[in-house]
Amino acid sequence: MAAGSRLGPRRTGLGSLLDGSHPTSTQEHGSAKLATKHANYASKQSTQERAATAQRLAANLQSQQNFFHRQTAIQESSTKASYLLAFKLAKASKPFSEGEFLKECMVETAGLLCPESKAKFEKISLARRTVTRRVELIDEDIVSELNKKAESFKLYSLALDEINDIKVTAQLLIFIRGINDSFEITEELLSMESLKGKTQGEDLYELVSAVIERMKLPWSKLANVTTDGSPNLTGKNIRLLKRIQDKVKEENPDQDVILLHCIIHQESLCKSVLQLNHVVDPVVKLVNFIRARGLNHRQFITFLEETNADHQDLLYHSRVRWLSLGKVFQRVWELKDEIRSFFNLMGKSEEFPELSDTNWLCDFAFAVDIFSHMNELNVKLQGKDQFAHDMYTNVRAFKSKLVLFSRQMSNKSFAHFPTLAVQKEAARNAKKYCKSLDDLHREFCCRFCDFEKIDKSLQLVSCESAPQELQLELIDLQSDSISKEKFKSLKLNDFYASLNETAFPNLLRTAQKMLVLFGSTYVCEQTFSVMKINKAHHRSKLTDQHLRSVLRIATTKLTPDFDALAKKGDQQHCSH
Repeated sequence: MAAGSRLGPRRTGLGSLLDGSHPTSTQEHGSAKLATKHANYASKQSTQERAATAQRLAANLQSQQNFFHRQTAIQESSTKASYLLAFKLAKASKPFSEGEFLKECMVETAGLLCPESKAKFEKISLARRTVTRRVELIDEDIVSELNKKAESFKLYSLALDEINDIKVTAQLLIFIRGINDSFEITEELLSMESLKGKTQGEDLYELVSAVIERMKLPWSKLANVTTDGSPNLTGKNIRLLKRIQDKVKEENPDQDVILLHCIIHQESLCKSVLQLNHVVDPVVKLVNFIRARGLNHRQFITFLEETNADHQDLLYHSRVRWLSLGKVFQRVWELKDEIRSFFNLMGKSEEFPELSDTNWLCDFAFAVDIFSHMNELNVKLQGKDQFAHDMYTNVRAFKSKLVLFSRQMSNKSFAHFPTLAVQKEAARNAKKYCKSLDDLHREFCCRFCDFEKIDKSLQLVSCESAPQELQLELIDLQSDSISKEKFKSLKLNDFYASLNETAFPNLLRTAQKMLVLFGSTYVCEQTFSVMKINKAHHRSKLTDQHLRSVLRIATTKLTPDFDALAKKGDQQHCSH
């Protein structure tokens, strides 16, 4: 190789191969191999031929490396697809074992639509154990992302609710709602904790405390706790909420935790003062008579078809569903003539004499209308990411409507009770219905006293009724025409984020506290529905850990980092 030293300055890469300069380590390896393994062959080559041979060997090596890189990329893509599909399965509350069926469908479809890519689909790991491990890792990734977001929370709130699963294990759901300096709101499942023994307030506090400590959430930033009002959660002294209040005061004496009773639950409880059991019980009885017996149900559907009725069936009433009673009443009322004819045909009319009682039908009509109004309110209160002040505004509006209804009915005007208006007995019973409306109004005023206490802060509109520390800032804000335009065009949290912190420090601090409140435990109730789908009779062996992972994935708005998960690879050699 002495001749090589006369070719000029040392160079590397492709240039060294083209101009015959000093070879790189790969080329040196090729030249050395020629010199040792093929000495006779190498000695017969000129300098240019040896350079060409080295270049060919380097190209072969690069080709092999590219092949391995492609295989690695394909493997990473397959792994990412596996994570993505596992996420979709959990999001849709599907059993982990359905991954194998999903893969079978994809492979068969690929064989028909893109046979050249069928092998790629076959490499996607979706065995039950693989999907299980994927779900665990996705859960960990979401928790990690939530932890990062929680570090920037200025304040946070908790929504708590408890229910027994199919194995009679008490499951406590803990949702968190946090807000940062930019008024970005994060609402996620913080944890699901299982209670194998007692479910008293002390036991619940220990679980909640452990979760807060594990997630490194400062107690001093806890602004609100909302529950469904169960004794375990709301009892005084040693109960959960009292312990939480004491802990926050210990960490931050200036912080007052706002304790709220789910606004939807309170609205539902208000129905009891209407004293309409004499209407509800017969309606539920006749629905069950028709729906719960297969033969009766089939005959009733056939009867409706033959009579060209407006509806094809009755609805079931479920006590755990907020809207079901109002919808059932509306449907039964619209089908009452067909139901009466059907019972006459079946010889069962004597078991339901109410259908021929004009006074009962008048009460039934009143119930249909008032439940319809309450259902309208209930729909407004439901949904995720609702602000507490918007929810309470709807409640205050409904209380005003009740006053209007009572005043009009005392004058025998039924403008907002169309079903009742056509009943001959309506005017005679108007006084009784006025009393029911007054009782309902009084119950609403009593039930929502926890929201009434913070109503001034919730509104943040009237300068005179606002807390003193906010009055001057509110005047400045309301006098600013630019801020008025922003208020009209931006979402509420974006509007507050646009304000100058130096000019409105107290207003922004109060706004953060009001916007972070949980007005209801709706997110918990929705998650309980998901829990019942996932931990049912045919999936009763699902562990608490995996149930928690599935619930987190099913409810999250965060997006897992699938690229990072795929690059980590499958450390436990998941089966294919």
